[in-house]
Amino acid sequence: MRSKITFIAFLILCFNQLNAQDTIPPAPAIDSLRPAPVIDSLRTSATVDSIRLAREIDSLRPTPTIDSLRPAPAIDSIMPFQYLDSMQIDSMRVVDTIVIRTFQDKIKNIPRGANLTNPVISFKRTKPLDEQYKRFRIPSFWEKENKLGINLSEVAFINWNAGGNNSVSALANIKFVRNYKFRYIKWDNDLELRYGINSQENEKLRKTDDAIRISSTFAYRRDTISNWYYSVRANFNTQFSKGFKYPNRKTPISRFMAPGYGFIGAGTSFIPEGKKLNLYISPFTQKATFILDQDLADKGAFGAKKAQYDADGNKITDGENVLMEFGFLVTNTWESKISENVKLRSRASLYSDYLKSFGNIDLDWELNLDLKVNKYVSTKLGTHILYDDDILMDPVKAEDGSIISEGVPKIQFKQLFAVGISYNF
Repeated sequence: MRSKITFIAFLILCFNQLNAQDTIPPAPAIDSLRPAPVIDSLRTSATVDSIRLAREIDSLRPTPTIDSLRPAPAIDSIMPFQYLDSMQIDSMRVVDTIVIRTFQDKIKNIPRGANLTNPVISFKRTKPLDEQYKRFRIPSFWEKENKLGINLSEVAFINWNAGGNNSVSALANIKFVRNYKFRYIKWDNDLELRYGINSQENEKLRKTDDAIRISSTFAYRRDTISNWYYSVRANFNTQFSKGFKYPNRKTPISRFMAPGYGFIGAGTSFIPEGKKLNLYISPFTQKATFILDQDLADKGAFGAKKAQYDADGNKITDGENVLMEFGFLVTNTWESKISENVKLRSRASLYSDYLKSFGNIDLDWELNLDLKVNKYVSTKLGTHILYDDDILMDPVKAEDGSIISEGVPKIQFKQLFAVGISYNF
């Protein structure tokens, strides 16, 4: 009896199941599953391989408008009744824009055999770059400077009780610099030209400054961290026009290439990185003094061998036009920026001859203070000291005009103060 009741209940259950499938429409598919946004990831892509929708017989609820029963989906209990093959869900939410760039500090000068580990890398939070396209340019290893300056001064007197002469002075200077530097090689070249005149009332023009200076230094170092270079240096100095010992205007005491000084030698240079300092030491330097004015050469000017005369005053041999010396040379150029518009420059040269008079030092030292008022107006205060053992001054003459003593070497000093216009291009 019990087995019959069980069989009848099983048939009733199967009948109800078939009736439910015919009358109850399938539940709508969940087509919009959105995962919670994740801040660390800006875009989330998830694929649901299978979603099981449960329908429980006990949870059938009648709808108010439709007599058929719809199963309420139970999210908490998922039963294996219906499967979806695949479902693609894309969700994107922009949280923030963070741009991370990597900055690598490049070491300019790397010594030989250096083992570089752990490069310096820094991370900085910056805004996205918004730069226009720039044309690529090949880097240049040349450093250049072009400078043109004109200094003027004027003094005028009208009914001035203390007296004085009206005067106008002008000084022009031009400087060109071309320096090359790449790894082990450094090549410095500069050209400087100066000429100044002065005009006073009831007086002719007088020369106040006159100089032509050319210098070139080629240096080589063994590695990129050393400040010491093997150097070869050549420089040349002379003047433009005749020079007189005023008020005498008939007998010139100097002129172009009389004298002209040439130095060439080899040695070592100390050039620290990032500083405008150049110390050159040369134990092997050839100095040549040119006296291309024969009248000055016959007088033995500037240390050259003078002409030979017989008893009647007739010239037997001409004076030498070139004086060759071999000695020790030390030069130093230094520049310092005292303030934004004040610059101090120094250039010094010391030379001593091995063969003739070792220990007697020839000195050439210039010290200039440049004060910049604005872009074009500047003020210059400078001094120049010269001492040459071969240049003799104040010869002693007898009553008949014969020279008793050719004189002695003396320190030469020049001071300059000027206000003018300067232009760099």
